[in-house]
Amino acid sequence: MKVPTSPASDIPPVAPARGGTIPAQARAVTTPLAGVDPERWPDVAAQPRASAVRTAVAERLVRRALSRLPLRVRTAGRDSIGLGGPLMEIRRPDAFFRRIGASGLIGFGESYMAGEWDSPDLVGVLTVLAGNAAGLVPAPLQRLRKAWALRQPDAQTNTPEGARDNISHHYDLSNDLFALFLDDTMTYSSAVFRGFPAEQDLLPAAQHRKIDLLLDLAGVGPGTELLEIGTGWGELALRAAARGARVTTLTLSREQRELARGRIREAGHEDRVDVRLCDYRDVTGEYDAIVSVEMIEAVGAEFWPVYFRTLERCLAPGGRIALQAITMPDDRMLASRSTYTWIQKYIFPGGLLPSTEAVERVTTAHTGLRTRERATFGTHYAETLRLWRDRFEERAAEVDALGFDATFRRMWTFYLAYSEAGFRSGYLDVQQILLTREDSA
Repeated sequence: MKVPTSPASDIPPVAPARGGTIPAQARAVTTPLAGVDPERWPDVAAQPRASAVRTAVAERLVRRALSRLPLRVRTAGRDSIGLGGPLMEIRRPDAFFRRIGASGLIGFGESYMAGEWDSPDLVGVLTVLAGNAAGLVPAPLQRLRKAWALRQPDAQTNTPEGARDNISHHYDLSNDLFALFLDDTMTYSSAVFRGFPAEQDLLPAAQHRKIDLLLDLAGVGPGTELLEIGTGWGELALRAAARGARVTTLTLSREQRELARGRIREAGHEDRVDVRLCDYRDVTGEYDAIVSVEMIEAVGAEFWPVYFRTLERCLAPGGRIALQAITMPDDRMLASRSTYTWIQKYIFPGGLLPSTEAVERVTTAHTGLRTRERATFGTHYAETLRLWRDRFEERAAEVDALGFDATFRRMWTFYLAYSEAGFRSGYLDVQQILLTREDSA
């Protein structure tokens, strides 16, 4: 899964700031919060330095935005802001507004991690914010985005070396951690359900349904030479091998490769599946079909042409490419693609969601690939994320036992809720896309 761009990524710091980190004049300097490890979470444990003017301007902007939304916002248990709706409790208003004044959306997320604000309906609050993302900031400030927006660090650029580090940051956390909230298929992407609301015991079948739809789209069957870019923990490769395909699957995560190989070995498909620790840019050979599930989000806009040219280079004549991709609106992608966000800092470094239009522009300009079919199912992702979040919260004690602290749990809960809200609001979508060469139509 990749959800690296914020539905509310337009919240600015209130003074110009450049570079991938919070500027020196705004870095944390105050006494660390009790219960937050200052070595592991330096920018959460301590408040950023921000002037009274910055904080006051941030408070004015945020209050103005919240007052127009269907929310009920209480600050320090006293005054109420908003038109009514899901409750947002700002427990430490001074700290909350200071963080936003210093670093915008990154501060908003760090404030939640610090416990400075909370909600009994976190998804509800974030869904309202996501649904109104385009209007949260006054138009004049949005036009000045290049002046105030924090920029992505150069270290997160998805060069071959950078991509390995970025993938490792998330996927090498712990196979045991992911096993706590994923179902037995260990599938970390949107399922496709038969109906709603979705239920935990139906999630494995819904994940197989998603995989089968993608394999069908790619025309995978007995004897197919299949390339998979992004192994995950191996379920798609297993499913394809069971159809009689020969699978070459690529990953940059050593943790994922180790578990995927074990699962493939246990299923008796070692002769049909080759799991390689390999960057997509280095793959060789020619394949009847290529599949990739929610991996394009980790490529980076500057490398999208290389990614699609690689797919085209590896595709045999008459072959088919089936992608599953998370997408966002084109105007928001263009506006925010260079902005550094909370989710890039803490969850998916180097990530960027494409838009449908971006995929069309890149494939048309740089390749002979053309989109033949497209199916969207964003509401299914919202339900998938709800089920993951429920399991994660239910198994908090087991997360602790793995060595992940309370701040990590708040971070991960925020990430899952934040992602779910993007799909519930319609700001984000997920789709399966069929690509073939232009001359194959």
